[in-house]
Amino acid sequence: MSAEISHHWPVPPRDGYTVDDLLTLPDLPPHTELIDGSLVFVSRPQRYFHSLAIDLLVNGLRSTAPPELKVVREMTVVVDKRNGPEPDVSVVRAAAARSRAQTYFQARDVLLAVEVVSPDSEARDSDTKPHKYAGAGIPYFWRVEMTGDDDLPVVHAFELDKVSRAYVATGVFQDRLKISVPFDIDIDLTEIDKL
Repeated sequence: MSAEISHHWPVPPRDGYTVDDLLTLPDLPPHTELIDGSLVFVSRPQRYFHSLAIDLLVNGLRSTAPPELKVVREMTVVVDKRNGPEPDVSVVRAAAARSRAQTYFQARDVLLAVEVVSPDSEARDSDTKPHKYAGAGIPYFWRVEMTGDDDLPVVHAFELDKVSRAYVATGVFQDRLKISVPFDIDIDLTEIDKL
């Protein structure tokens, strides 16, 4: 005799979910995102690479970020009423970090959004989310992928073209991420093995 497992799945509103729903619905799984009014659940388990790449970038960015900026990981960014993605790493204005209890940042306070690509999120991290970030005016975007025989990170850097409101590629970094925007950054990507 087998026991039947019962799940209570939220029923979406007629016009889709809003950011207010995302921020207030009880019992959502961790790292749930809102994309075009639909809840997106993160698959588990994540690759070890995903965690290490986030740690590497957070540590590297924090080591050189000026005091008027903060580096945060896995926080919702409110893009508009129907979009609340969660970049893996964000650089935000320090003034926007109002409370340790806050659960989101407004897109206008984000200077850099970083996505570490996972197999289940490849299309969202490469197309959907950068499109949303660019439309919201976030000046810089990085896409991080695992590459090569040694599974090291490669960082694809993009800058917002304000006329087209689309990102343009500014560089691909494989061993060392050395870039001057949104501030002077120098991260040895091979250090991932030492974490």
